[in-house]
Amino acid sequence: MAPAKTAEGGPKISRGGRIFSYSFLTITAVIWLVPLVWAIYTSLRPEKDTQKYGYLSTGGSFNFQNYADAWNQGGFSKYFANSAIITVPAVILTLVMASMVAFAVSRFKWKFNVTLLILFTAGNLLPQQILAAPLFQLYKHFELPYSVSDSGSLLNTYYGVIAANIAFQVGFCTFVLSNYMKALPGELTEAAMVDGAGVWTQYWKIILPLCRPALAALGTLEVIWIYNDFFWALLFIQTGDRLPITTGINNLFGQYAQNDNLIAAGAIMTAIPVLAIYVALQRQFVAGLTLGGSKG
Repeated sequence: MAPAKTAEGGPKISRGGRIFSYSFLTITAVIWLVPLVWAIYTSLRPEKDTQKYGYLSTGGSFNFQNYADAWNQGGFSKYFANSAIITVPAVILTLVMASMVAFAVSRFKWKFNVTLLILFTAGNLLPQQILAAPLFQLYKHFELPYSVSDSGSLLNTYYGVIAANIAFQVGFCTFVLSNYMKALPGELTEAAMVDGAGVWTQYWKIILPLCRPALAALGTLEVIWIYNDFFWALLFIQTGDRLPITTGINNLFGQYAQNDNLIAAGAIMTAIPVLAIYVALQRQFVAGLTLGGSKG
């Protein structure tokens, strides 16, 4: 006997299954939100009140002074600008390059399309730390004119950090986009070819617009990953005023003591940009993650 189905065609979930799912999701959400809520709560309390009443207390006053102090003491305006200089071009170039490769390996049959996809994907299997030393030497001996780099090489430049992030992210994006493009009807490009559309027209005007949900989902993930990256910037950038926001919180640590309330405020401010991007692209992000699973 066939199992019961919902109105959408999916299998009907039993009452016990729904209770288990809701309970699991609720517990997971609470566990996930407690540290965030606690960080916000701590950031709004003056340090003297925390020292007086304790971290688990509710006494004292609440204000935004920690945010102002963290912004000024940590030099966040400069670090936010540095993160934007690194993140924006890295995400755009990653998605553009990955979409081109994905289009080639998914919409055309040629001898090395699977091999090329495997090569792009295999790059994600290598831990970044393994390539740190050879990449540093490569950057050190990669000469650039002093009009482009004051170090005469890729070291201590935004270009080096952007290139490293692109190299390690384009493989994952290519894999996701190629699978997404394979799910699109082949008749779309066949009809375009009959109408005389070239390869570029097929890619730019037909396939790419249909990949907006996937691009939005990947764009959100890439912004989060590249924006939060600490390793490559710390490895390649040697000038403090060029470091991204992930290093700005280090300025809030004292030499002999630390203000946890100030650090909490700095951490919250650091998370605001990626949170805003996720909220703005939330609908496209969810659609990009779930649309592929609804095709049958």
